[in-house]
Amino acid sequence: MPFRAPVSEFQFLFDHVVDFSQVTGTDRFAEAEKDMVDAILAEAGRMCEEVLYPVQRNGDLEGAVLENGKVRSSPGFAEAYGQIAEGGWISTSADPEFGGMGLPHTITTAVNEMMSASCLSLQLNPLMTQGQIEALEHHASDEIKALYLPKLISGEWAGTMNLTEPAAGSDVGALRSKAEPNGDGSYAVSGQKIFISWGDNDFTKNICHLVLARLPDGVPGTKGISLFLVPKFLPDENGEPGVANSAKVVSLEHKMGLHGSPTAVMQYDGATGWLVGEPHDGMRAMFTMMNNARLGVGGQGIGVAEGAYQHALAYAQERKQGRTPVEGGSGAIIDHADVRRMLATMKADIFVARAIEMACAVAIDMTTGTKDAEWKARAAFLTPIAKAFGTDTGIAVAEMGVQVHGGMGFIEETGAAQYSRDVRVTAIYEGTNGIQAMDLVGRKLMDGGEAAYRLLDEIEANAEVARSTLPELAEPVWEATETLRETTEWLVAQGDMNERFAGCVPFLRGFARVLGAHYHLRAAMAESDAGARTKLARFYITRMLPEHVGLLAHAVRGAEDLYAISPEDLAL
Repeated sequence: MPFRAPVSEFQFLFDHVVDFSQVTGTDRFAEAEKDMVDAILAEAGRMCEEVLYPVQRNGDLEGAVLENGKVRSSPGFAEAYGQIAEGGWISTSADPEFGGMGLPHTITTAVNEMMSASCLSLQLNPLMTQGQIEALEHHASDEIKALYLPKLISGEWAGTMNLTEPAAGSDVGALRSKAEPNGDGSYAVSGQKIFISWGDNDFTKNICHLVLARLPDGVPGTKGISLFLVPKFLPDENGEPGVANSAKVVSLEHKMGLHGSPTAVMQYDGATGWLVGEPHDGMRAMFTMMNNARLGVGGQGIGVAEGAYQHALAYAQERKQGRTPVEGGSGAIIDHADVRRMLATMKADIFVARAIEMACAVAIDMTTGTKDAEWKARAAFLTPIAKAFGTDTGIAVAEMGVQVHGGMGFIEETGAAQYSRDVRVTAIYEGTNGIQAMDLVGRKLMDGGEAAYRLLDEIEANAEVARSTLPELAEPVWEATETLRETTEWLVAQGDMNERFAGCVPFLRGFARVLGAHYHLRAAMAESDAGARTKLARFYITRMLPEHVGLLAHAVRGAEDLYAISPEDLAL
């Protein structure tokens, strides 16, 4: 069953929904003209269809294995990665000074999503490298930049991120890894890290680990953490991989999915590393990489949703079962109302998640291109929504895709279950979706809700414009936005942060629901007649938007009744 890269969807979003022209209107990204962007997306789509998608099943059926301390990747992965690197798909937004293309992050985000749709296990490798490139660009010394960035940008070397330890998961400040000065500007890094995606591979010449550890004078908690670059092989005098460092893969995790992506337990025994950024300021440097990765992980969820949807749609169009209720129908199960409902739900939410993702990427690019604080606040506000809703959508769509297949969805040979197994972790890594929601109602509302209110003002202004042509769609969008505004005001007024946390997840989802209605309305407004996008917008606004009522009612309940249920009550 072939995969079709959704190139036209990105082009439509850029032109009619998220106003990508704002990005190209800046001096920084003026060269990213429409013809160039369209050509890049088309070529990336071809690579995803012809190179990555053919190795997707290999990663599931013959996952990465550890042999004699070295990782052997899934069949075809090395060759596919070679084409990713050769095509420059790791370097699209990297600094041209070190070999990157310097293109908007919006384009990179779109390309990464298509890669996720075609082969998530392999796409995770360049995503980690891209995050490391950004962290080094912002925080590393000139010497580190000159040595490492060209190799990472070309794809000759790969990068990883090492935060989690057996006793320090979401509470990163509890980490025990340590770093001792060697006296020559380097450090001896020791400790164990777990859940390290692509901790090793057999297709790049070196692997560069960004490792969080504590210096001898580091205080407890996150304020005492520093960041170190620890390569698998120490570069020699020519900058080429030399002797092996004291960094080893202890084991690979046996996982529910993503079998093609080796998730390693890494052991550092006095491994040589170099400080990135200032001492004790490692979390700030690492968050540069994590924020990049959070949007990227949201895109992973959306990409898998796209792949699962295409898989389910093709099956529904071919599978004949039961008597068709549609006069002149195809006779396939797509004629049945509930199957049609599932497919429409999948497609409508993929559009929403992708629009939020692209709007966040545009805000990131506008921050880079204008240095405007409001754009920076917009990007920060949308990031947890993009990550959480994108991955939740991936999980829900993949699960629905299994349901569309019926009994055959439970049979591995159809490939439907792989999407569900592979995408499940995206709601967990790079900060669980619960943590994303806590961040949204915590840090992201520390401005008194200003970033949120500016966004709500835009949604209502657009709904006012739409009243003249699409009143039956504009009115419920405007009303839902008012309810969301009232909910946001209630959260901002809560001095006890736990009152906010108690309803943070439904608040995030409710916000995404209203954003989705806004983007669907913009899509409908872009059509000259009531075409497919208007029909989908009507489906979403009349059937799915009403979920916001229950979600936002939950968000303002506070914590009292939640904690009235004791641990003993839960154990009954």
